[in-house]
Amino acid sequence: MKTILIVEDDESIHKLLEEILSIEKYNILNAYSGTEALLILEKNKIDLILLDLMIPGLSGEELIKKVNHLPIIVLSAKINYEDKVNCLLSGANDYITKPFNKEELLARIKVQLRINNSDIKLEYKEIKLLPDNRTMLINENKVSLTKTEYAILKQLLLNIKEVVTKNNLLDLISIDTEDCNEDSLRVHISNLRHKIRKYTNKEYIESVWGIGFKIKE
Repeated sequence: MKTILIVEDDESIHKLLEEILSIEKYNILNAYSGTEALLILEKNKIDLILLDLMIPGLSGEELIKKVNHLPIIVLSAKINYEDKVNCLLSGANDYITKPFNKEELLARIKVQLRINNSDIKLEYKEIKLLPDNRTMLINENKVSLTKTEYAILKQLLLNIKEVVTKNNLLDLISIDTEDCNEDSLRVHISNLRHKIRKYTNKEYIESVWGIGFKIKE
């Protein structure tokens, strides 16, 4: 069972997060300040942190800089683009603005736990991703990918059997690349399909009309 630390001083939001995570069978630990969060981290094995920025004591931004070994998803009312960028560059893995959508939050938690699972394999049938040099291995053929192509394929492989919405995909790949808008996404998907089709003669990336994309089984 994965353990998630909630660092949030708003009682109503804290309670809501507890309810959402409990239904999904996550083990939950609670902190109401940055200082309390550090004490909990010293004594417990934590798999992921849900972090508000505006907390008493040690701020969320300061806590991010002190914790560099765990995935951190920021949940904040701060919607300024600079706040988001600064948190991601400081070490946060994802950033969600309040109010948040329950399904989106759970999906992003699932992705971060998968990414930080040392046993994870980014592969499907003939396709395998080699993270060290952004290369796709197809039937022993090494295919170079752009930074954005790699980020897209990584997210699709992390969500096998699931549809990744366009908005979620754009948000998720923004962690790895700045080139993320709907027009460029279509171009990158098309280029990625071409590279895969060249060595497999198959269509592995399926468009789900009006929603997003998924790996075709």
